Amino acid sequence: MPVKVQEARATPVNDATEYVATVKSRDSAVMMPQVEGQVTKILVHSGESVRAGAALMEIDPLKQQATVKSQESSRAAQQANLNWTKQQYERAQGLYSAGVVSKQDLDQAKSALDAAQAQMESLDAQVSEQQVQLHYYKVVAPWGGIVGDIPVRVGDRVTSATQLTTVDKPGSLEVYVYVPIEHSAQLKMNLPVQVLDSDGNVLANSRIDFISPQVDNTTQTVLVKARIANSNDALRQSQFIRARVVWGTHDSPEVPMLAVSRLAGQYFAFVAEPQSSGSYIARQKALTIGQTVGNNYEVLAGIKPGDKVIVSGTQFLLDGAPVIPQS
Repeated sequence: MPVKVQEARATPVNDATEYVATVKSRDSAVMMPQVEGQVTKILVHSGESVRAGAALMEIDPLKQQATVKSQESSRAAQQANLNWTKQQYERAQGLYSAGVVSKQDLDQAKSALDAAQAQMESLDAQVSEQQVQLHYYKVVAPWGGIVGDIPVRVGDRVTSATQLTTVDKPGSLEVYVYVPIEHSAQLKMNLPVQVLDSDGNVLANSRIDFISPQVDNTTQTVLVKARIANSNDALRQSQFIRARVVWGTHDSPEVPMLAVSRLAGQYFAFVAEPQSSGSYIARQKALTIGQTVGNNYEVLAGIKPGDKVIVSGTQFLLDGAPVIPQS
């Protein structure tokens, strides 16, 4: 029987393991207020692009503005007092030089001036502090990016624990892969990592650039990270993906899937074996299958490189049947 054959060749095969991983952005900011109050203005919309420093929303600043104005008034009053004590000290210096007042009177004037100066510096610091606090009532973007969902509305009361929105800067992402502790000894920097889509196609290639020194006590896994580019926006922040960690490579023969049959859980393939007479017979081989590489199976045992694997008409063959190999 004429059959088509394909020579089994040793090809490099990756020793790899797939894991469910999480994509996280290196440039994603969760916006939370630094003060408490009522939202009075929302100046952006979800999905809008903003520049660095752009105002996103405003929290009612009236109470803080009143506090700042009160502090500034106190500072103005203290400034007038400081000017008066300075004049008193200058007058006391002139009188002391003329011998009209005693050294004690001069020292008292100097002490009053120093106290007024210290009080003035204290009020300056308080005014600056309150002005900085007033700045926090306007929430601004830390960098240019895209505004995420805005769960709050005008009129809502927020605290420092309330999430207002997010600002995501387009750019590189990080893949968080949680590797079981059993493989921790194999982990090393720069190991290849492949990000796969649902069909097993490679979306991005990267290498491990971080290995956690600690084991997660809950899951008994080790966190590793790999940075990937996201130029075509195929991935999203907090997305679950498949990540393949490549531990190394080895050479194994591969056979086409169409040449392999499965009976009672065991894989088989036919090989055209040469005879002393120069003819060939079909010999059925039990296989130990490894990974799937494209449209081929990796063979761990049963076929060696150089064997002529029969790839057509296998459903009509019997073990020992004479065949005529055709490439």
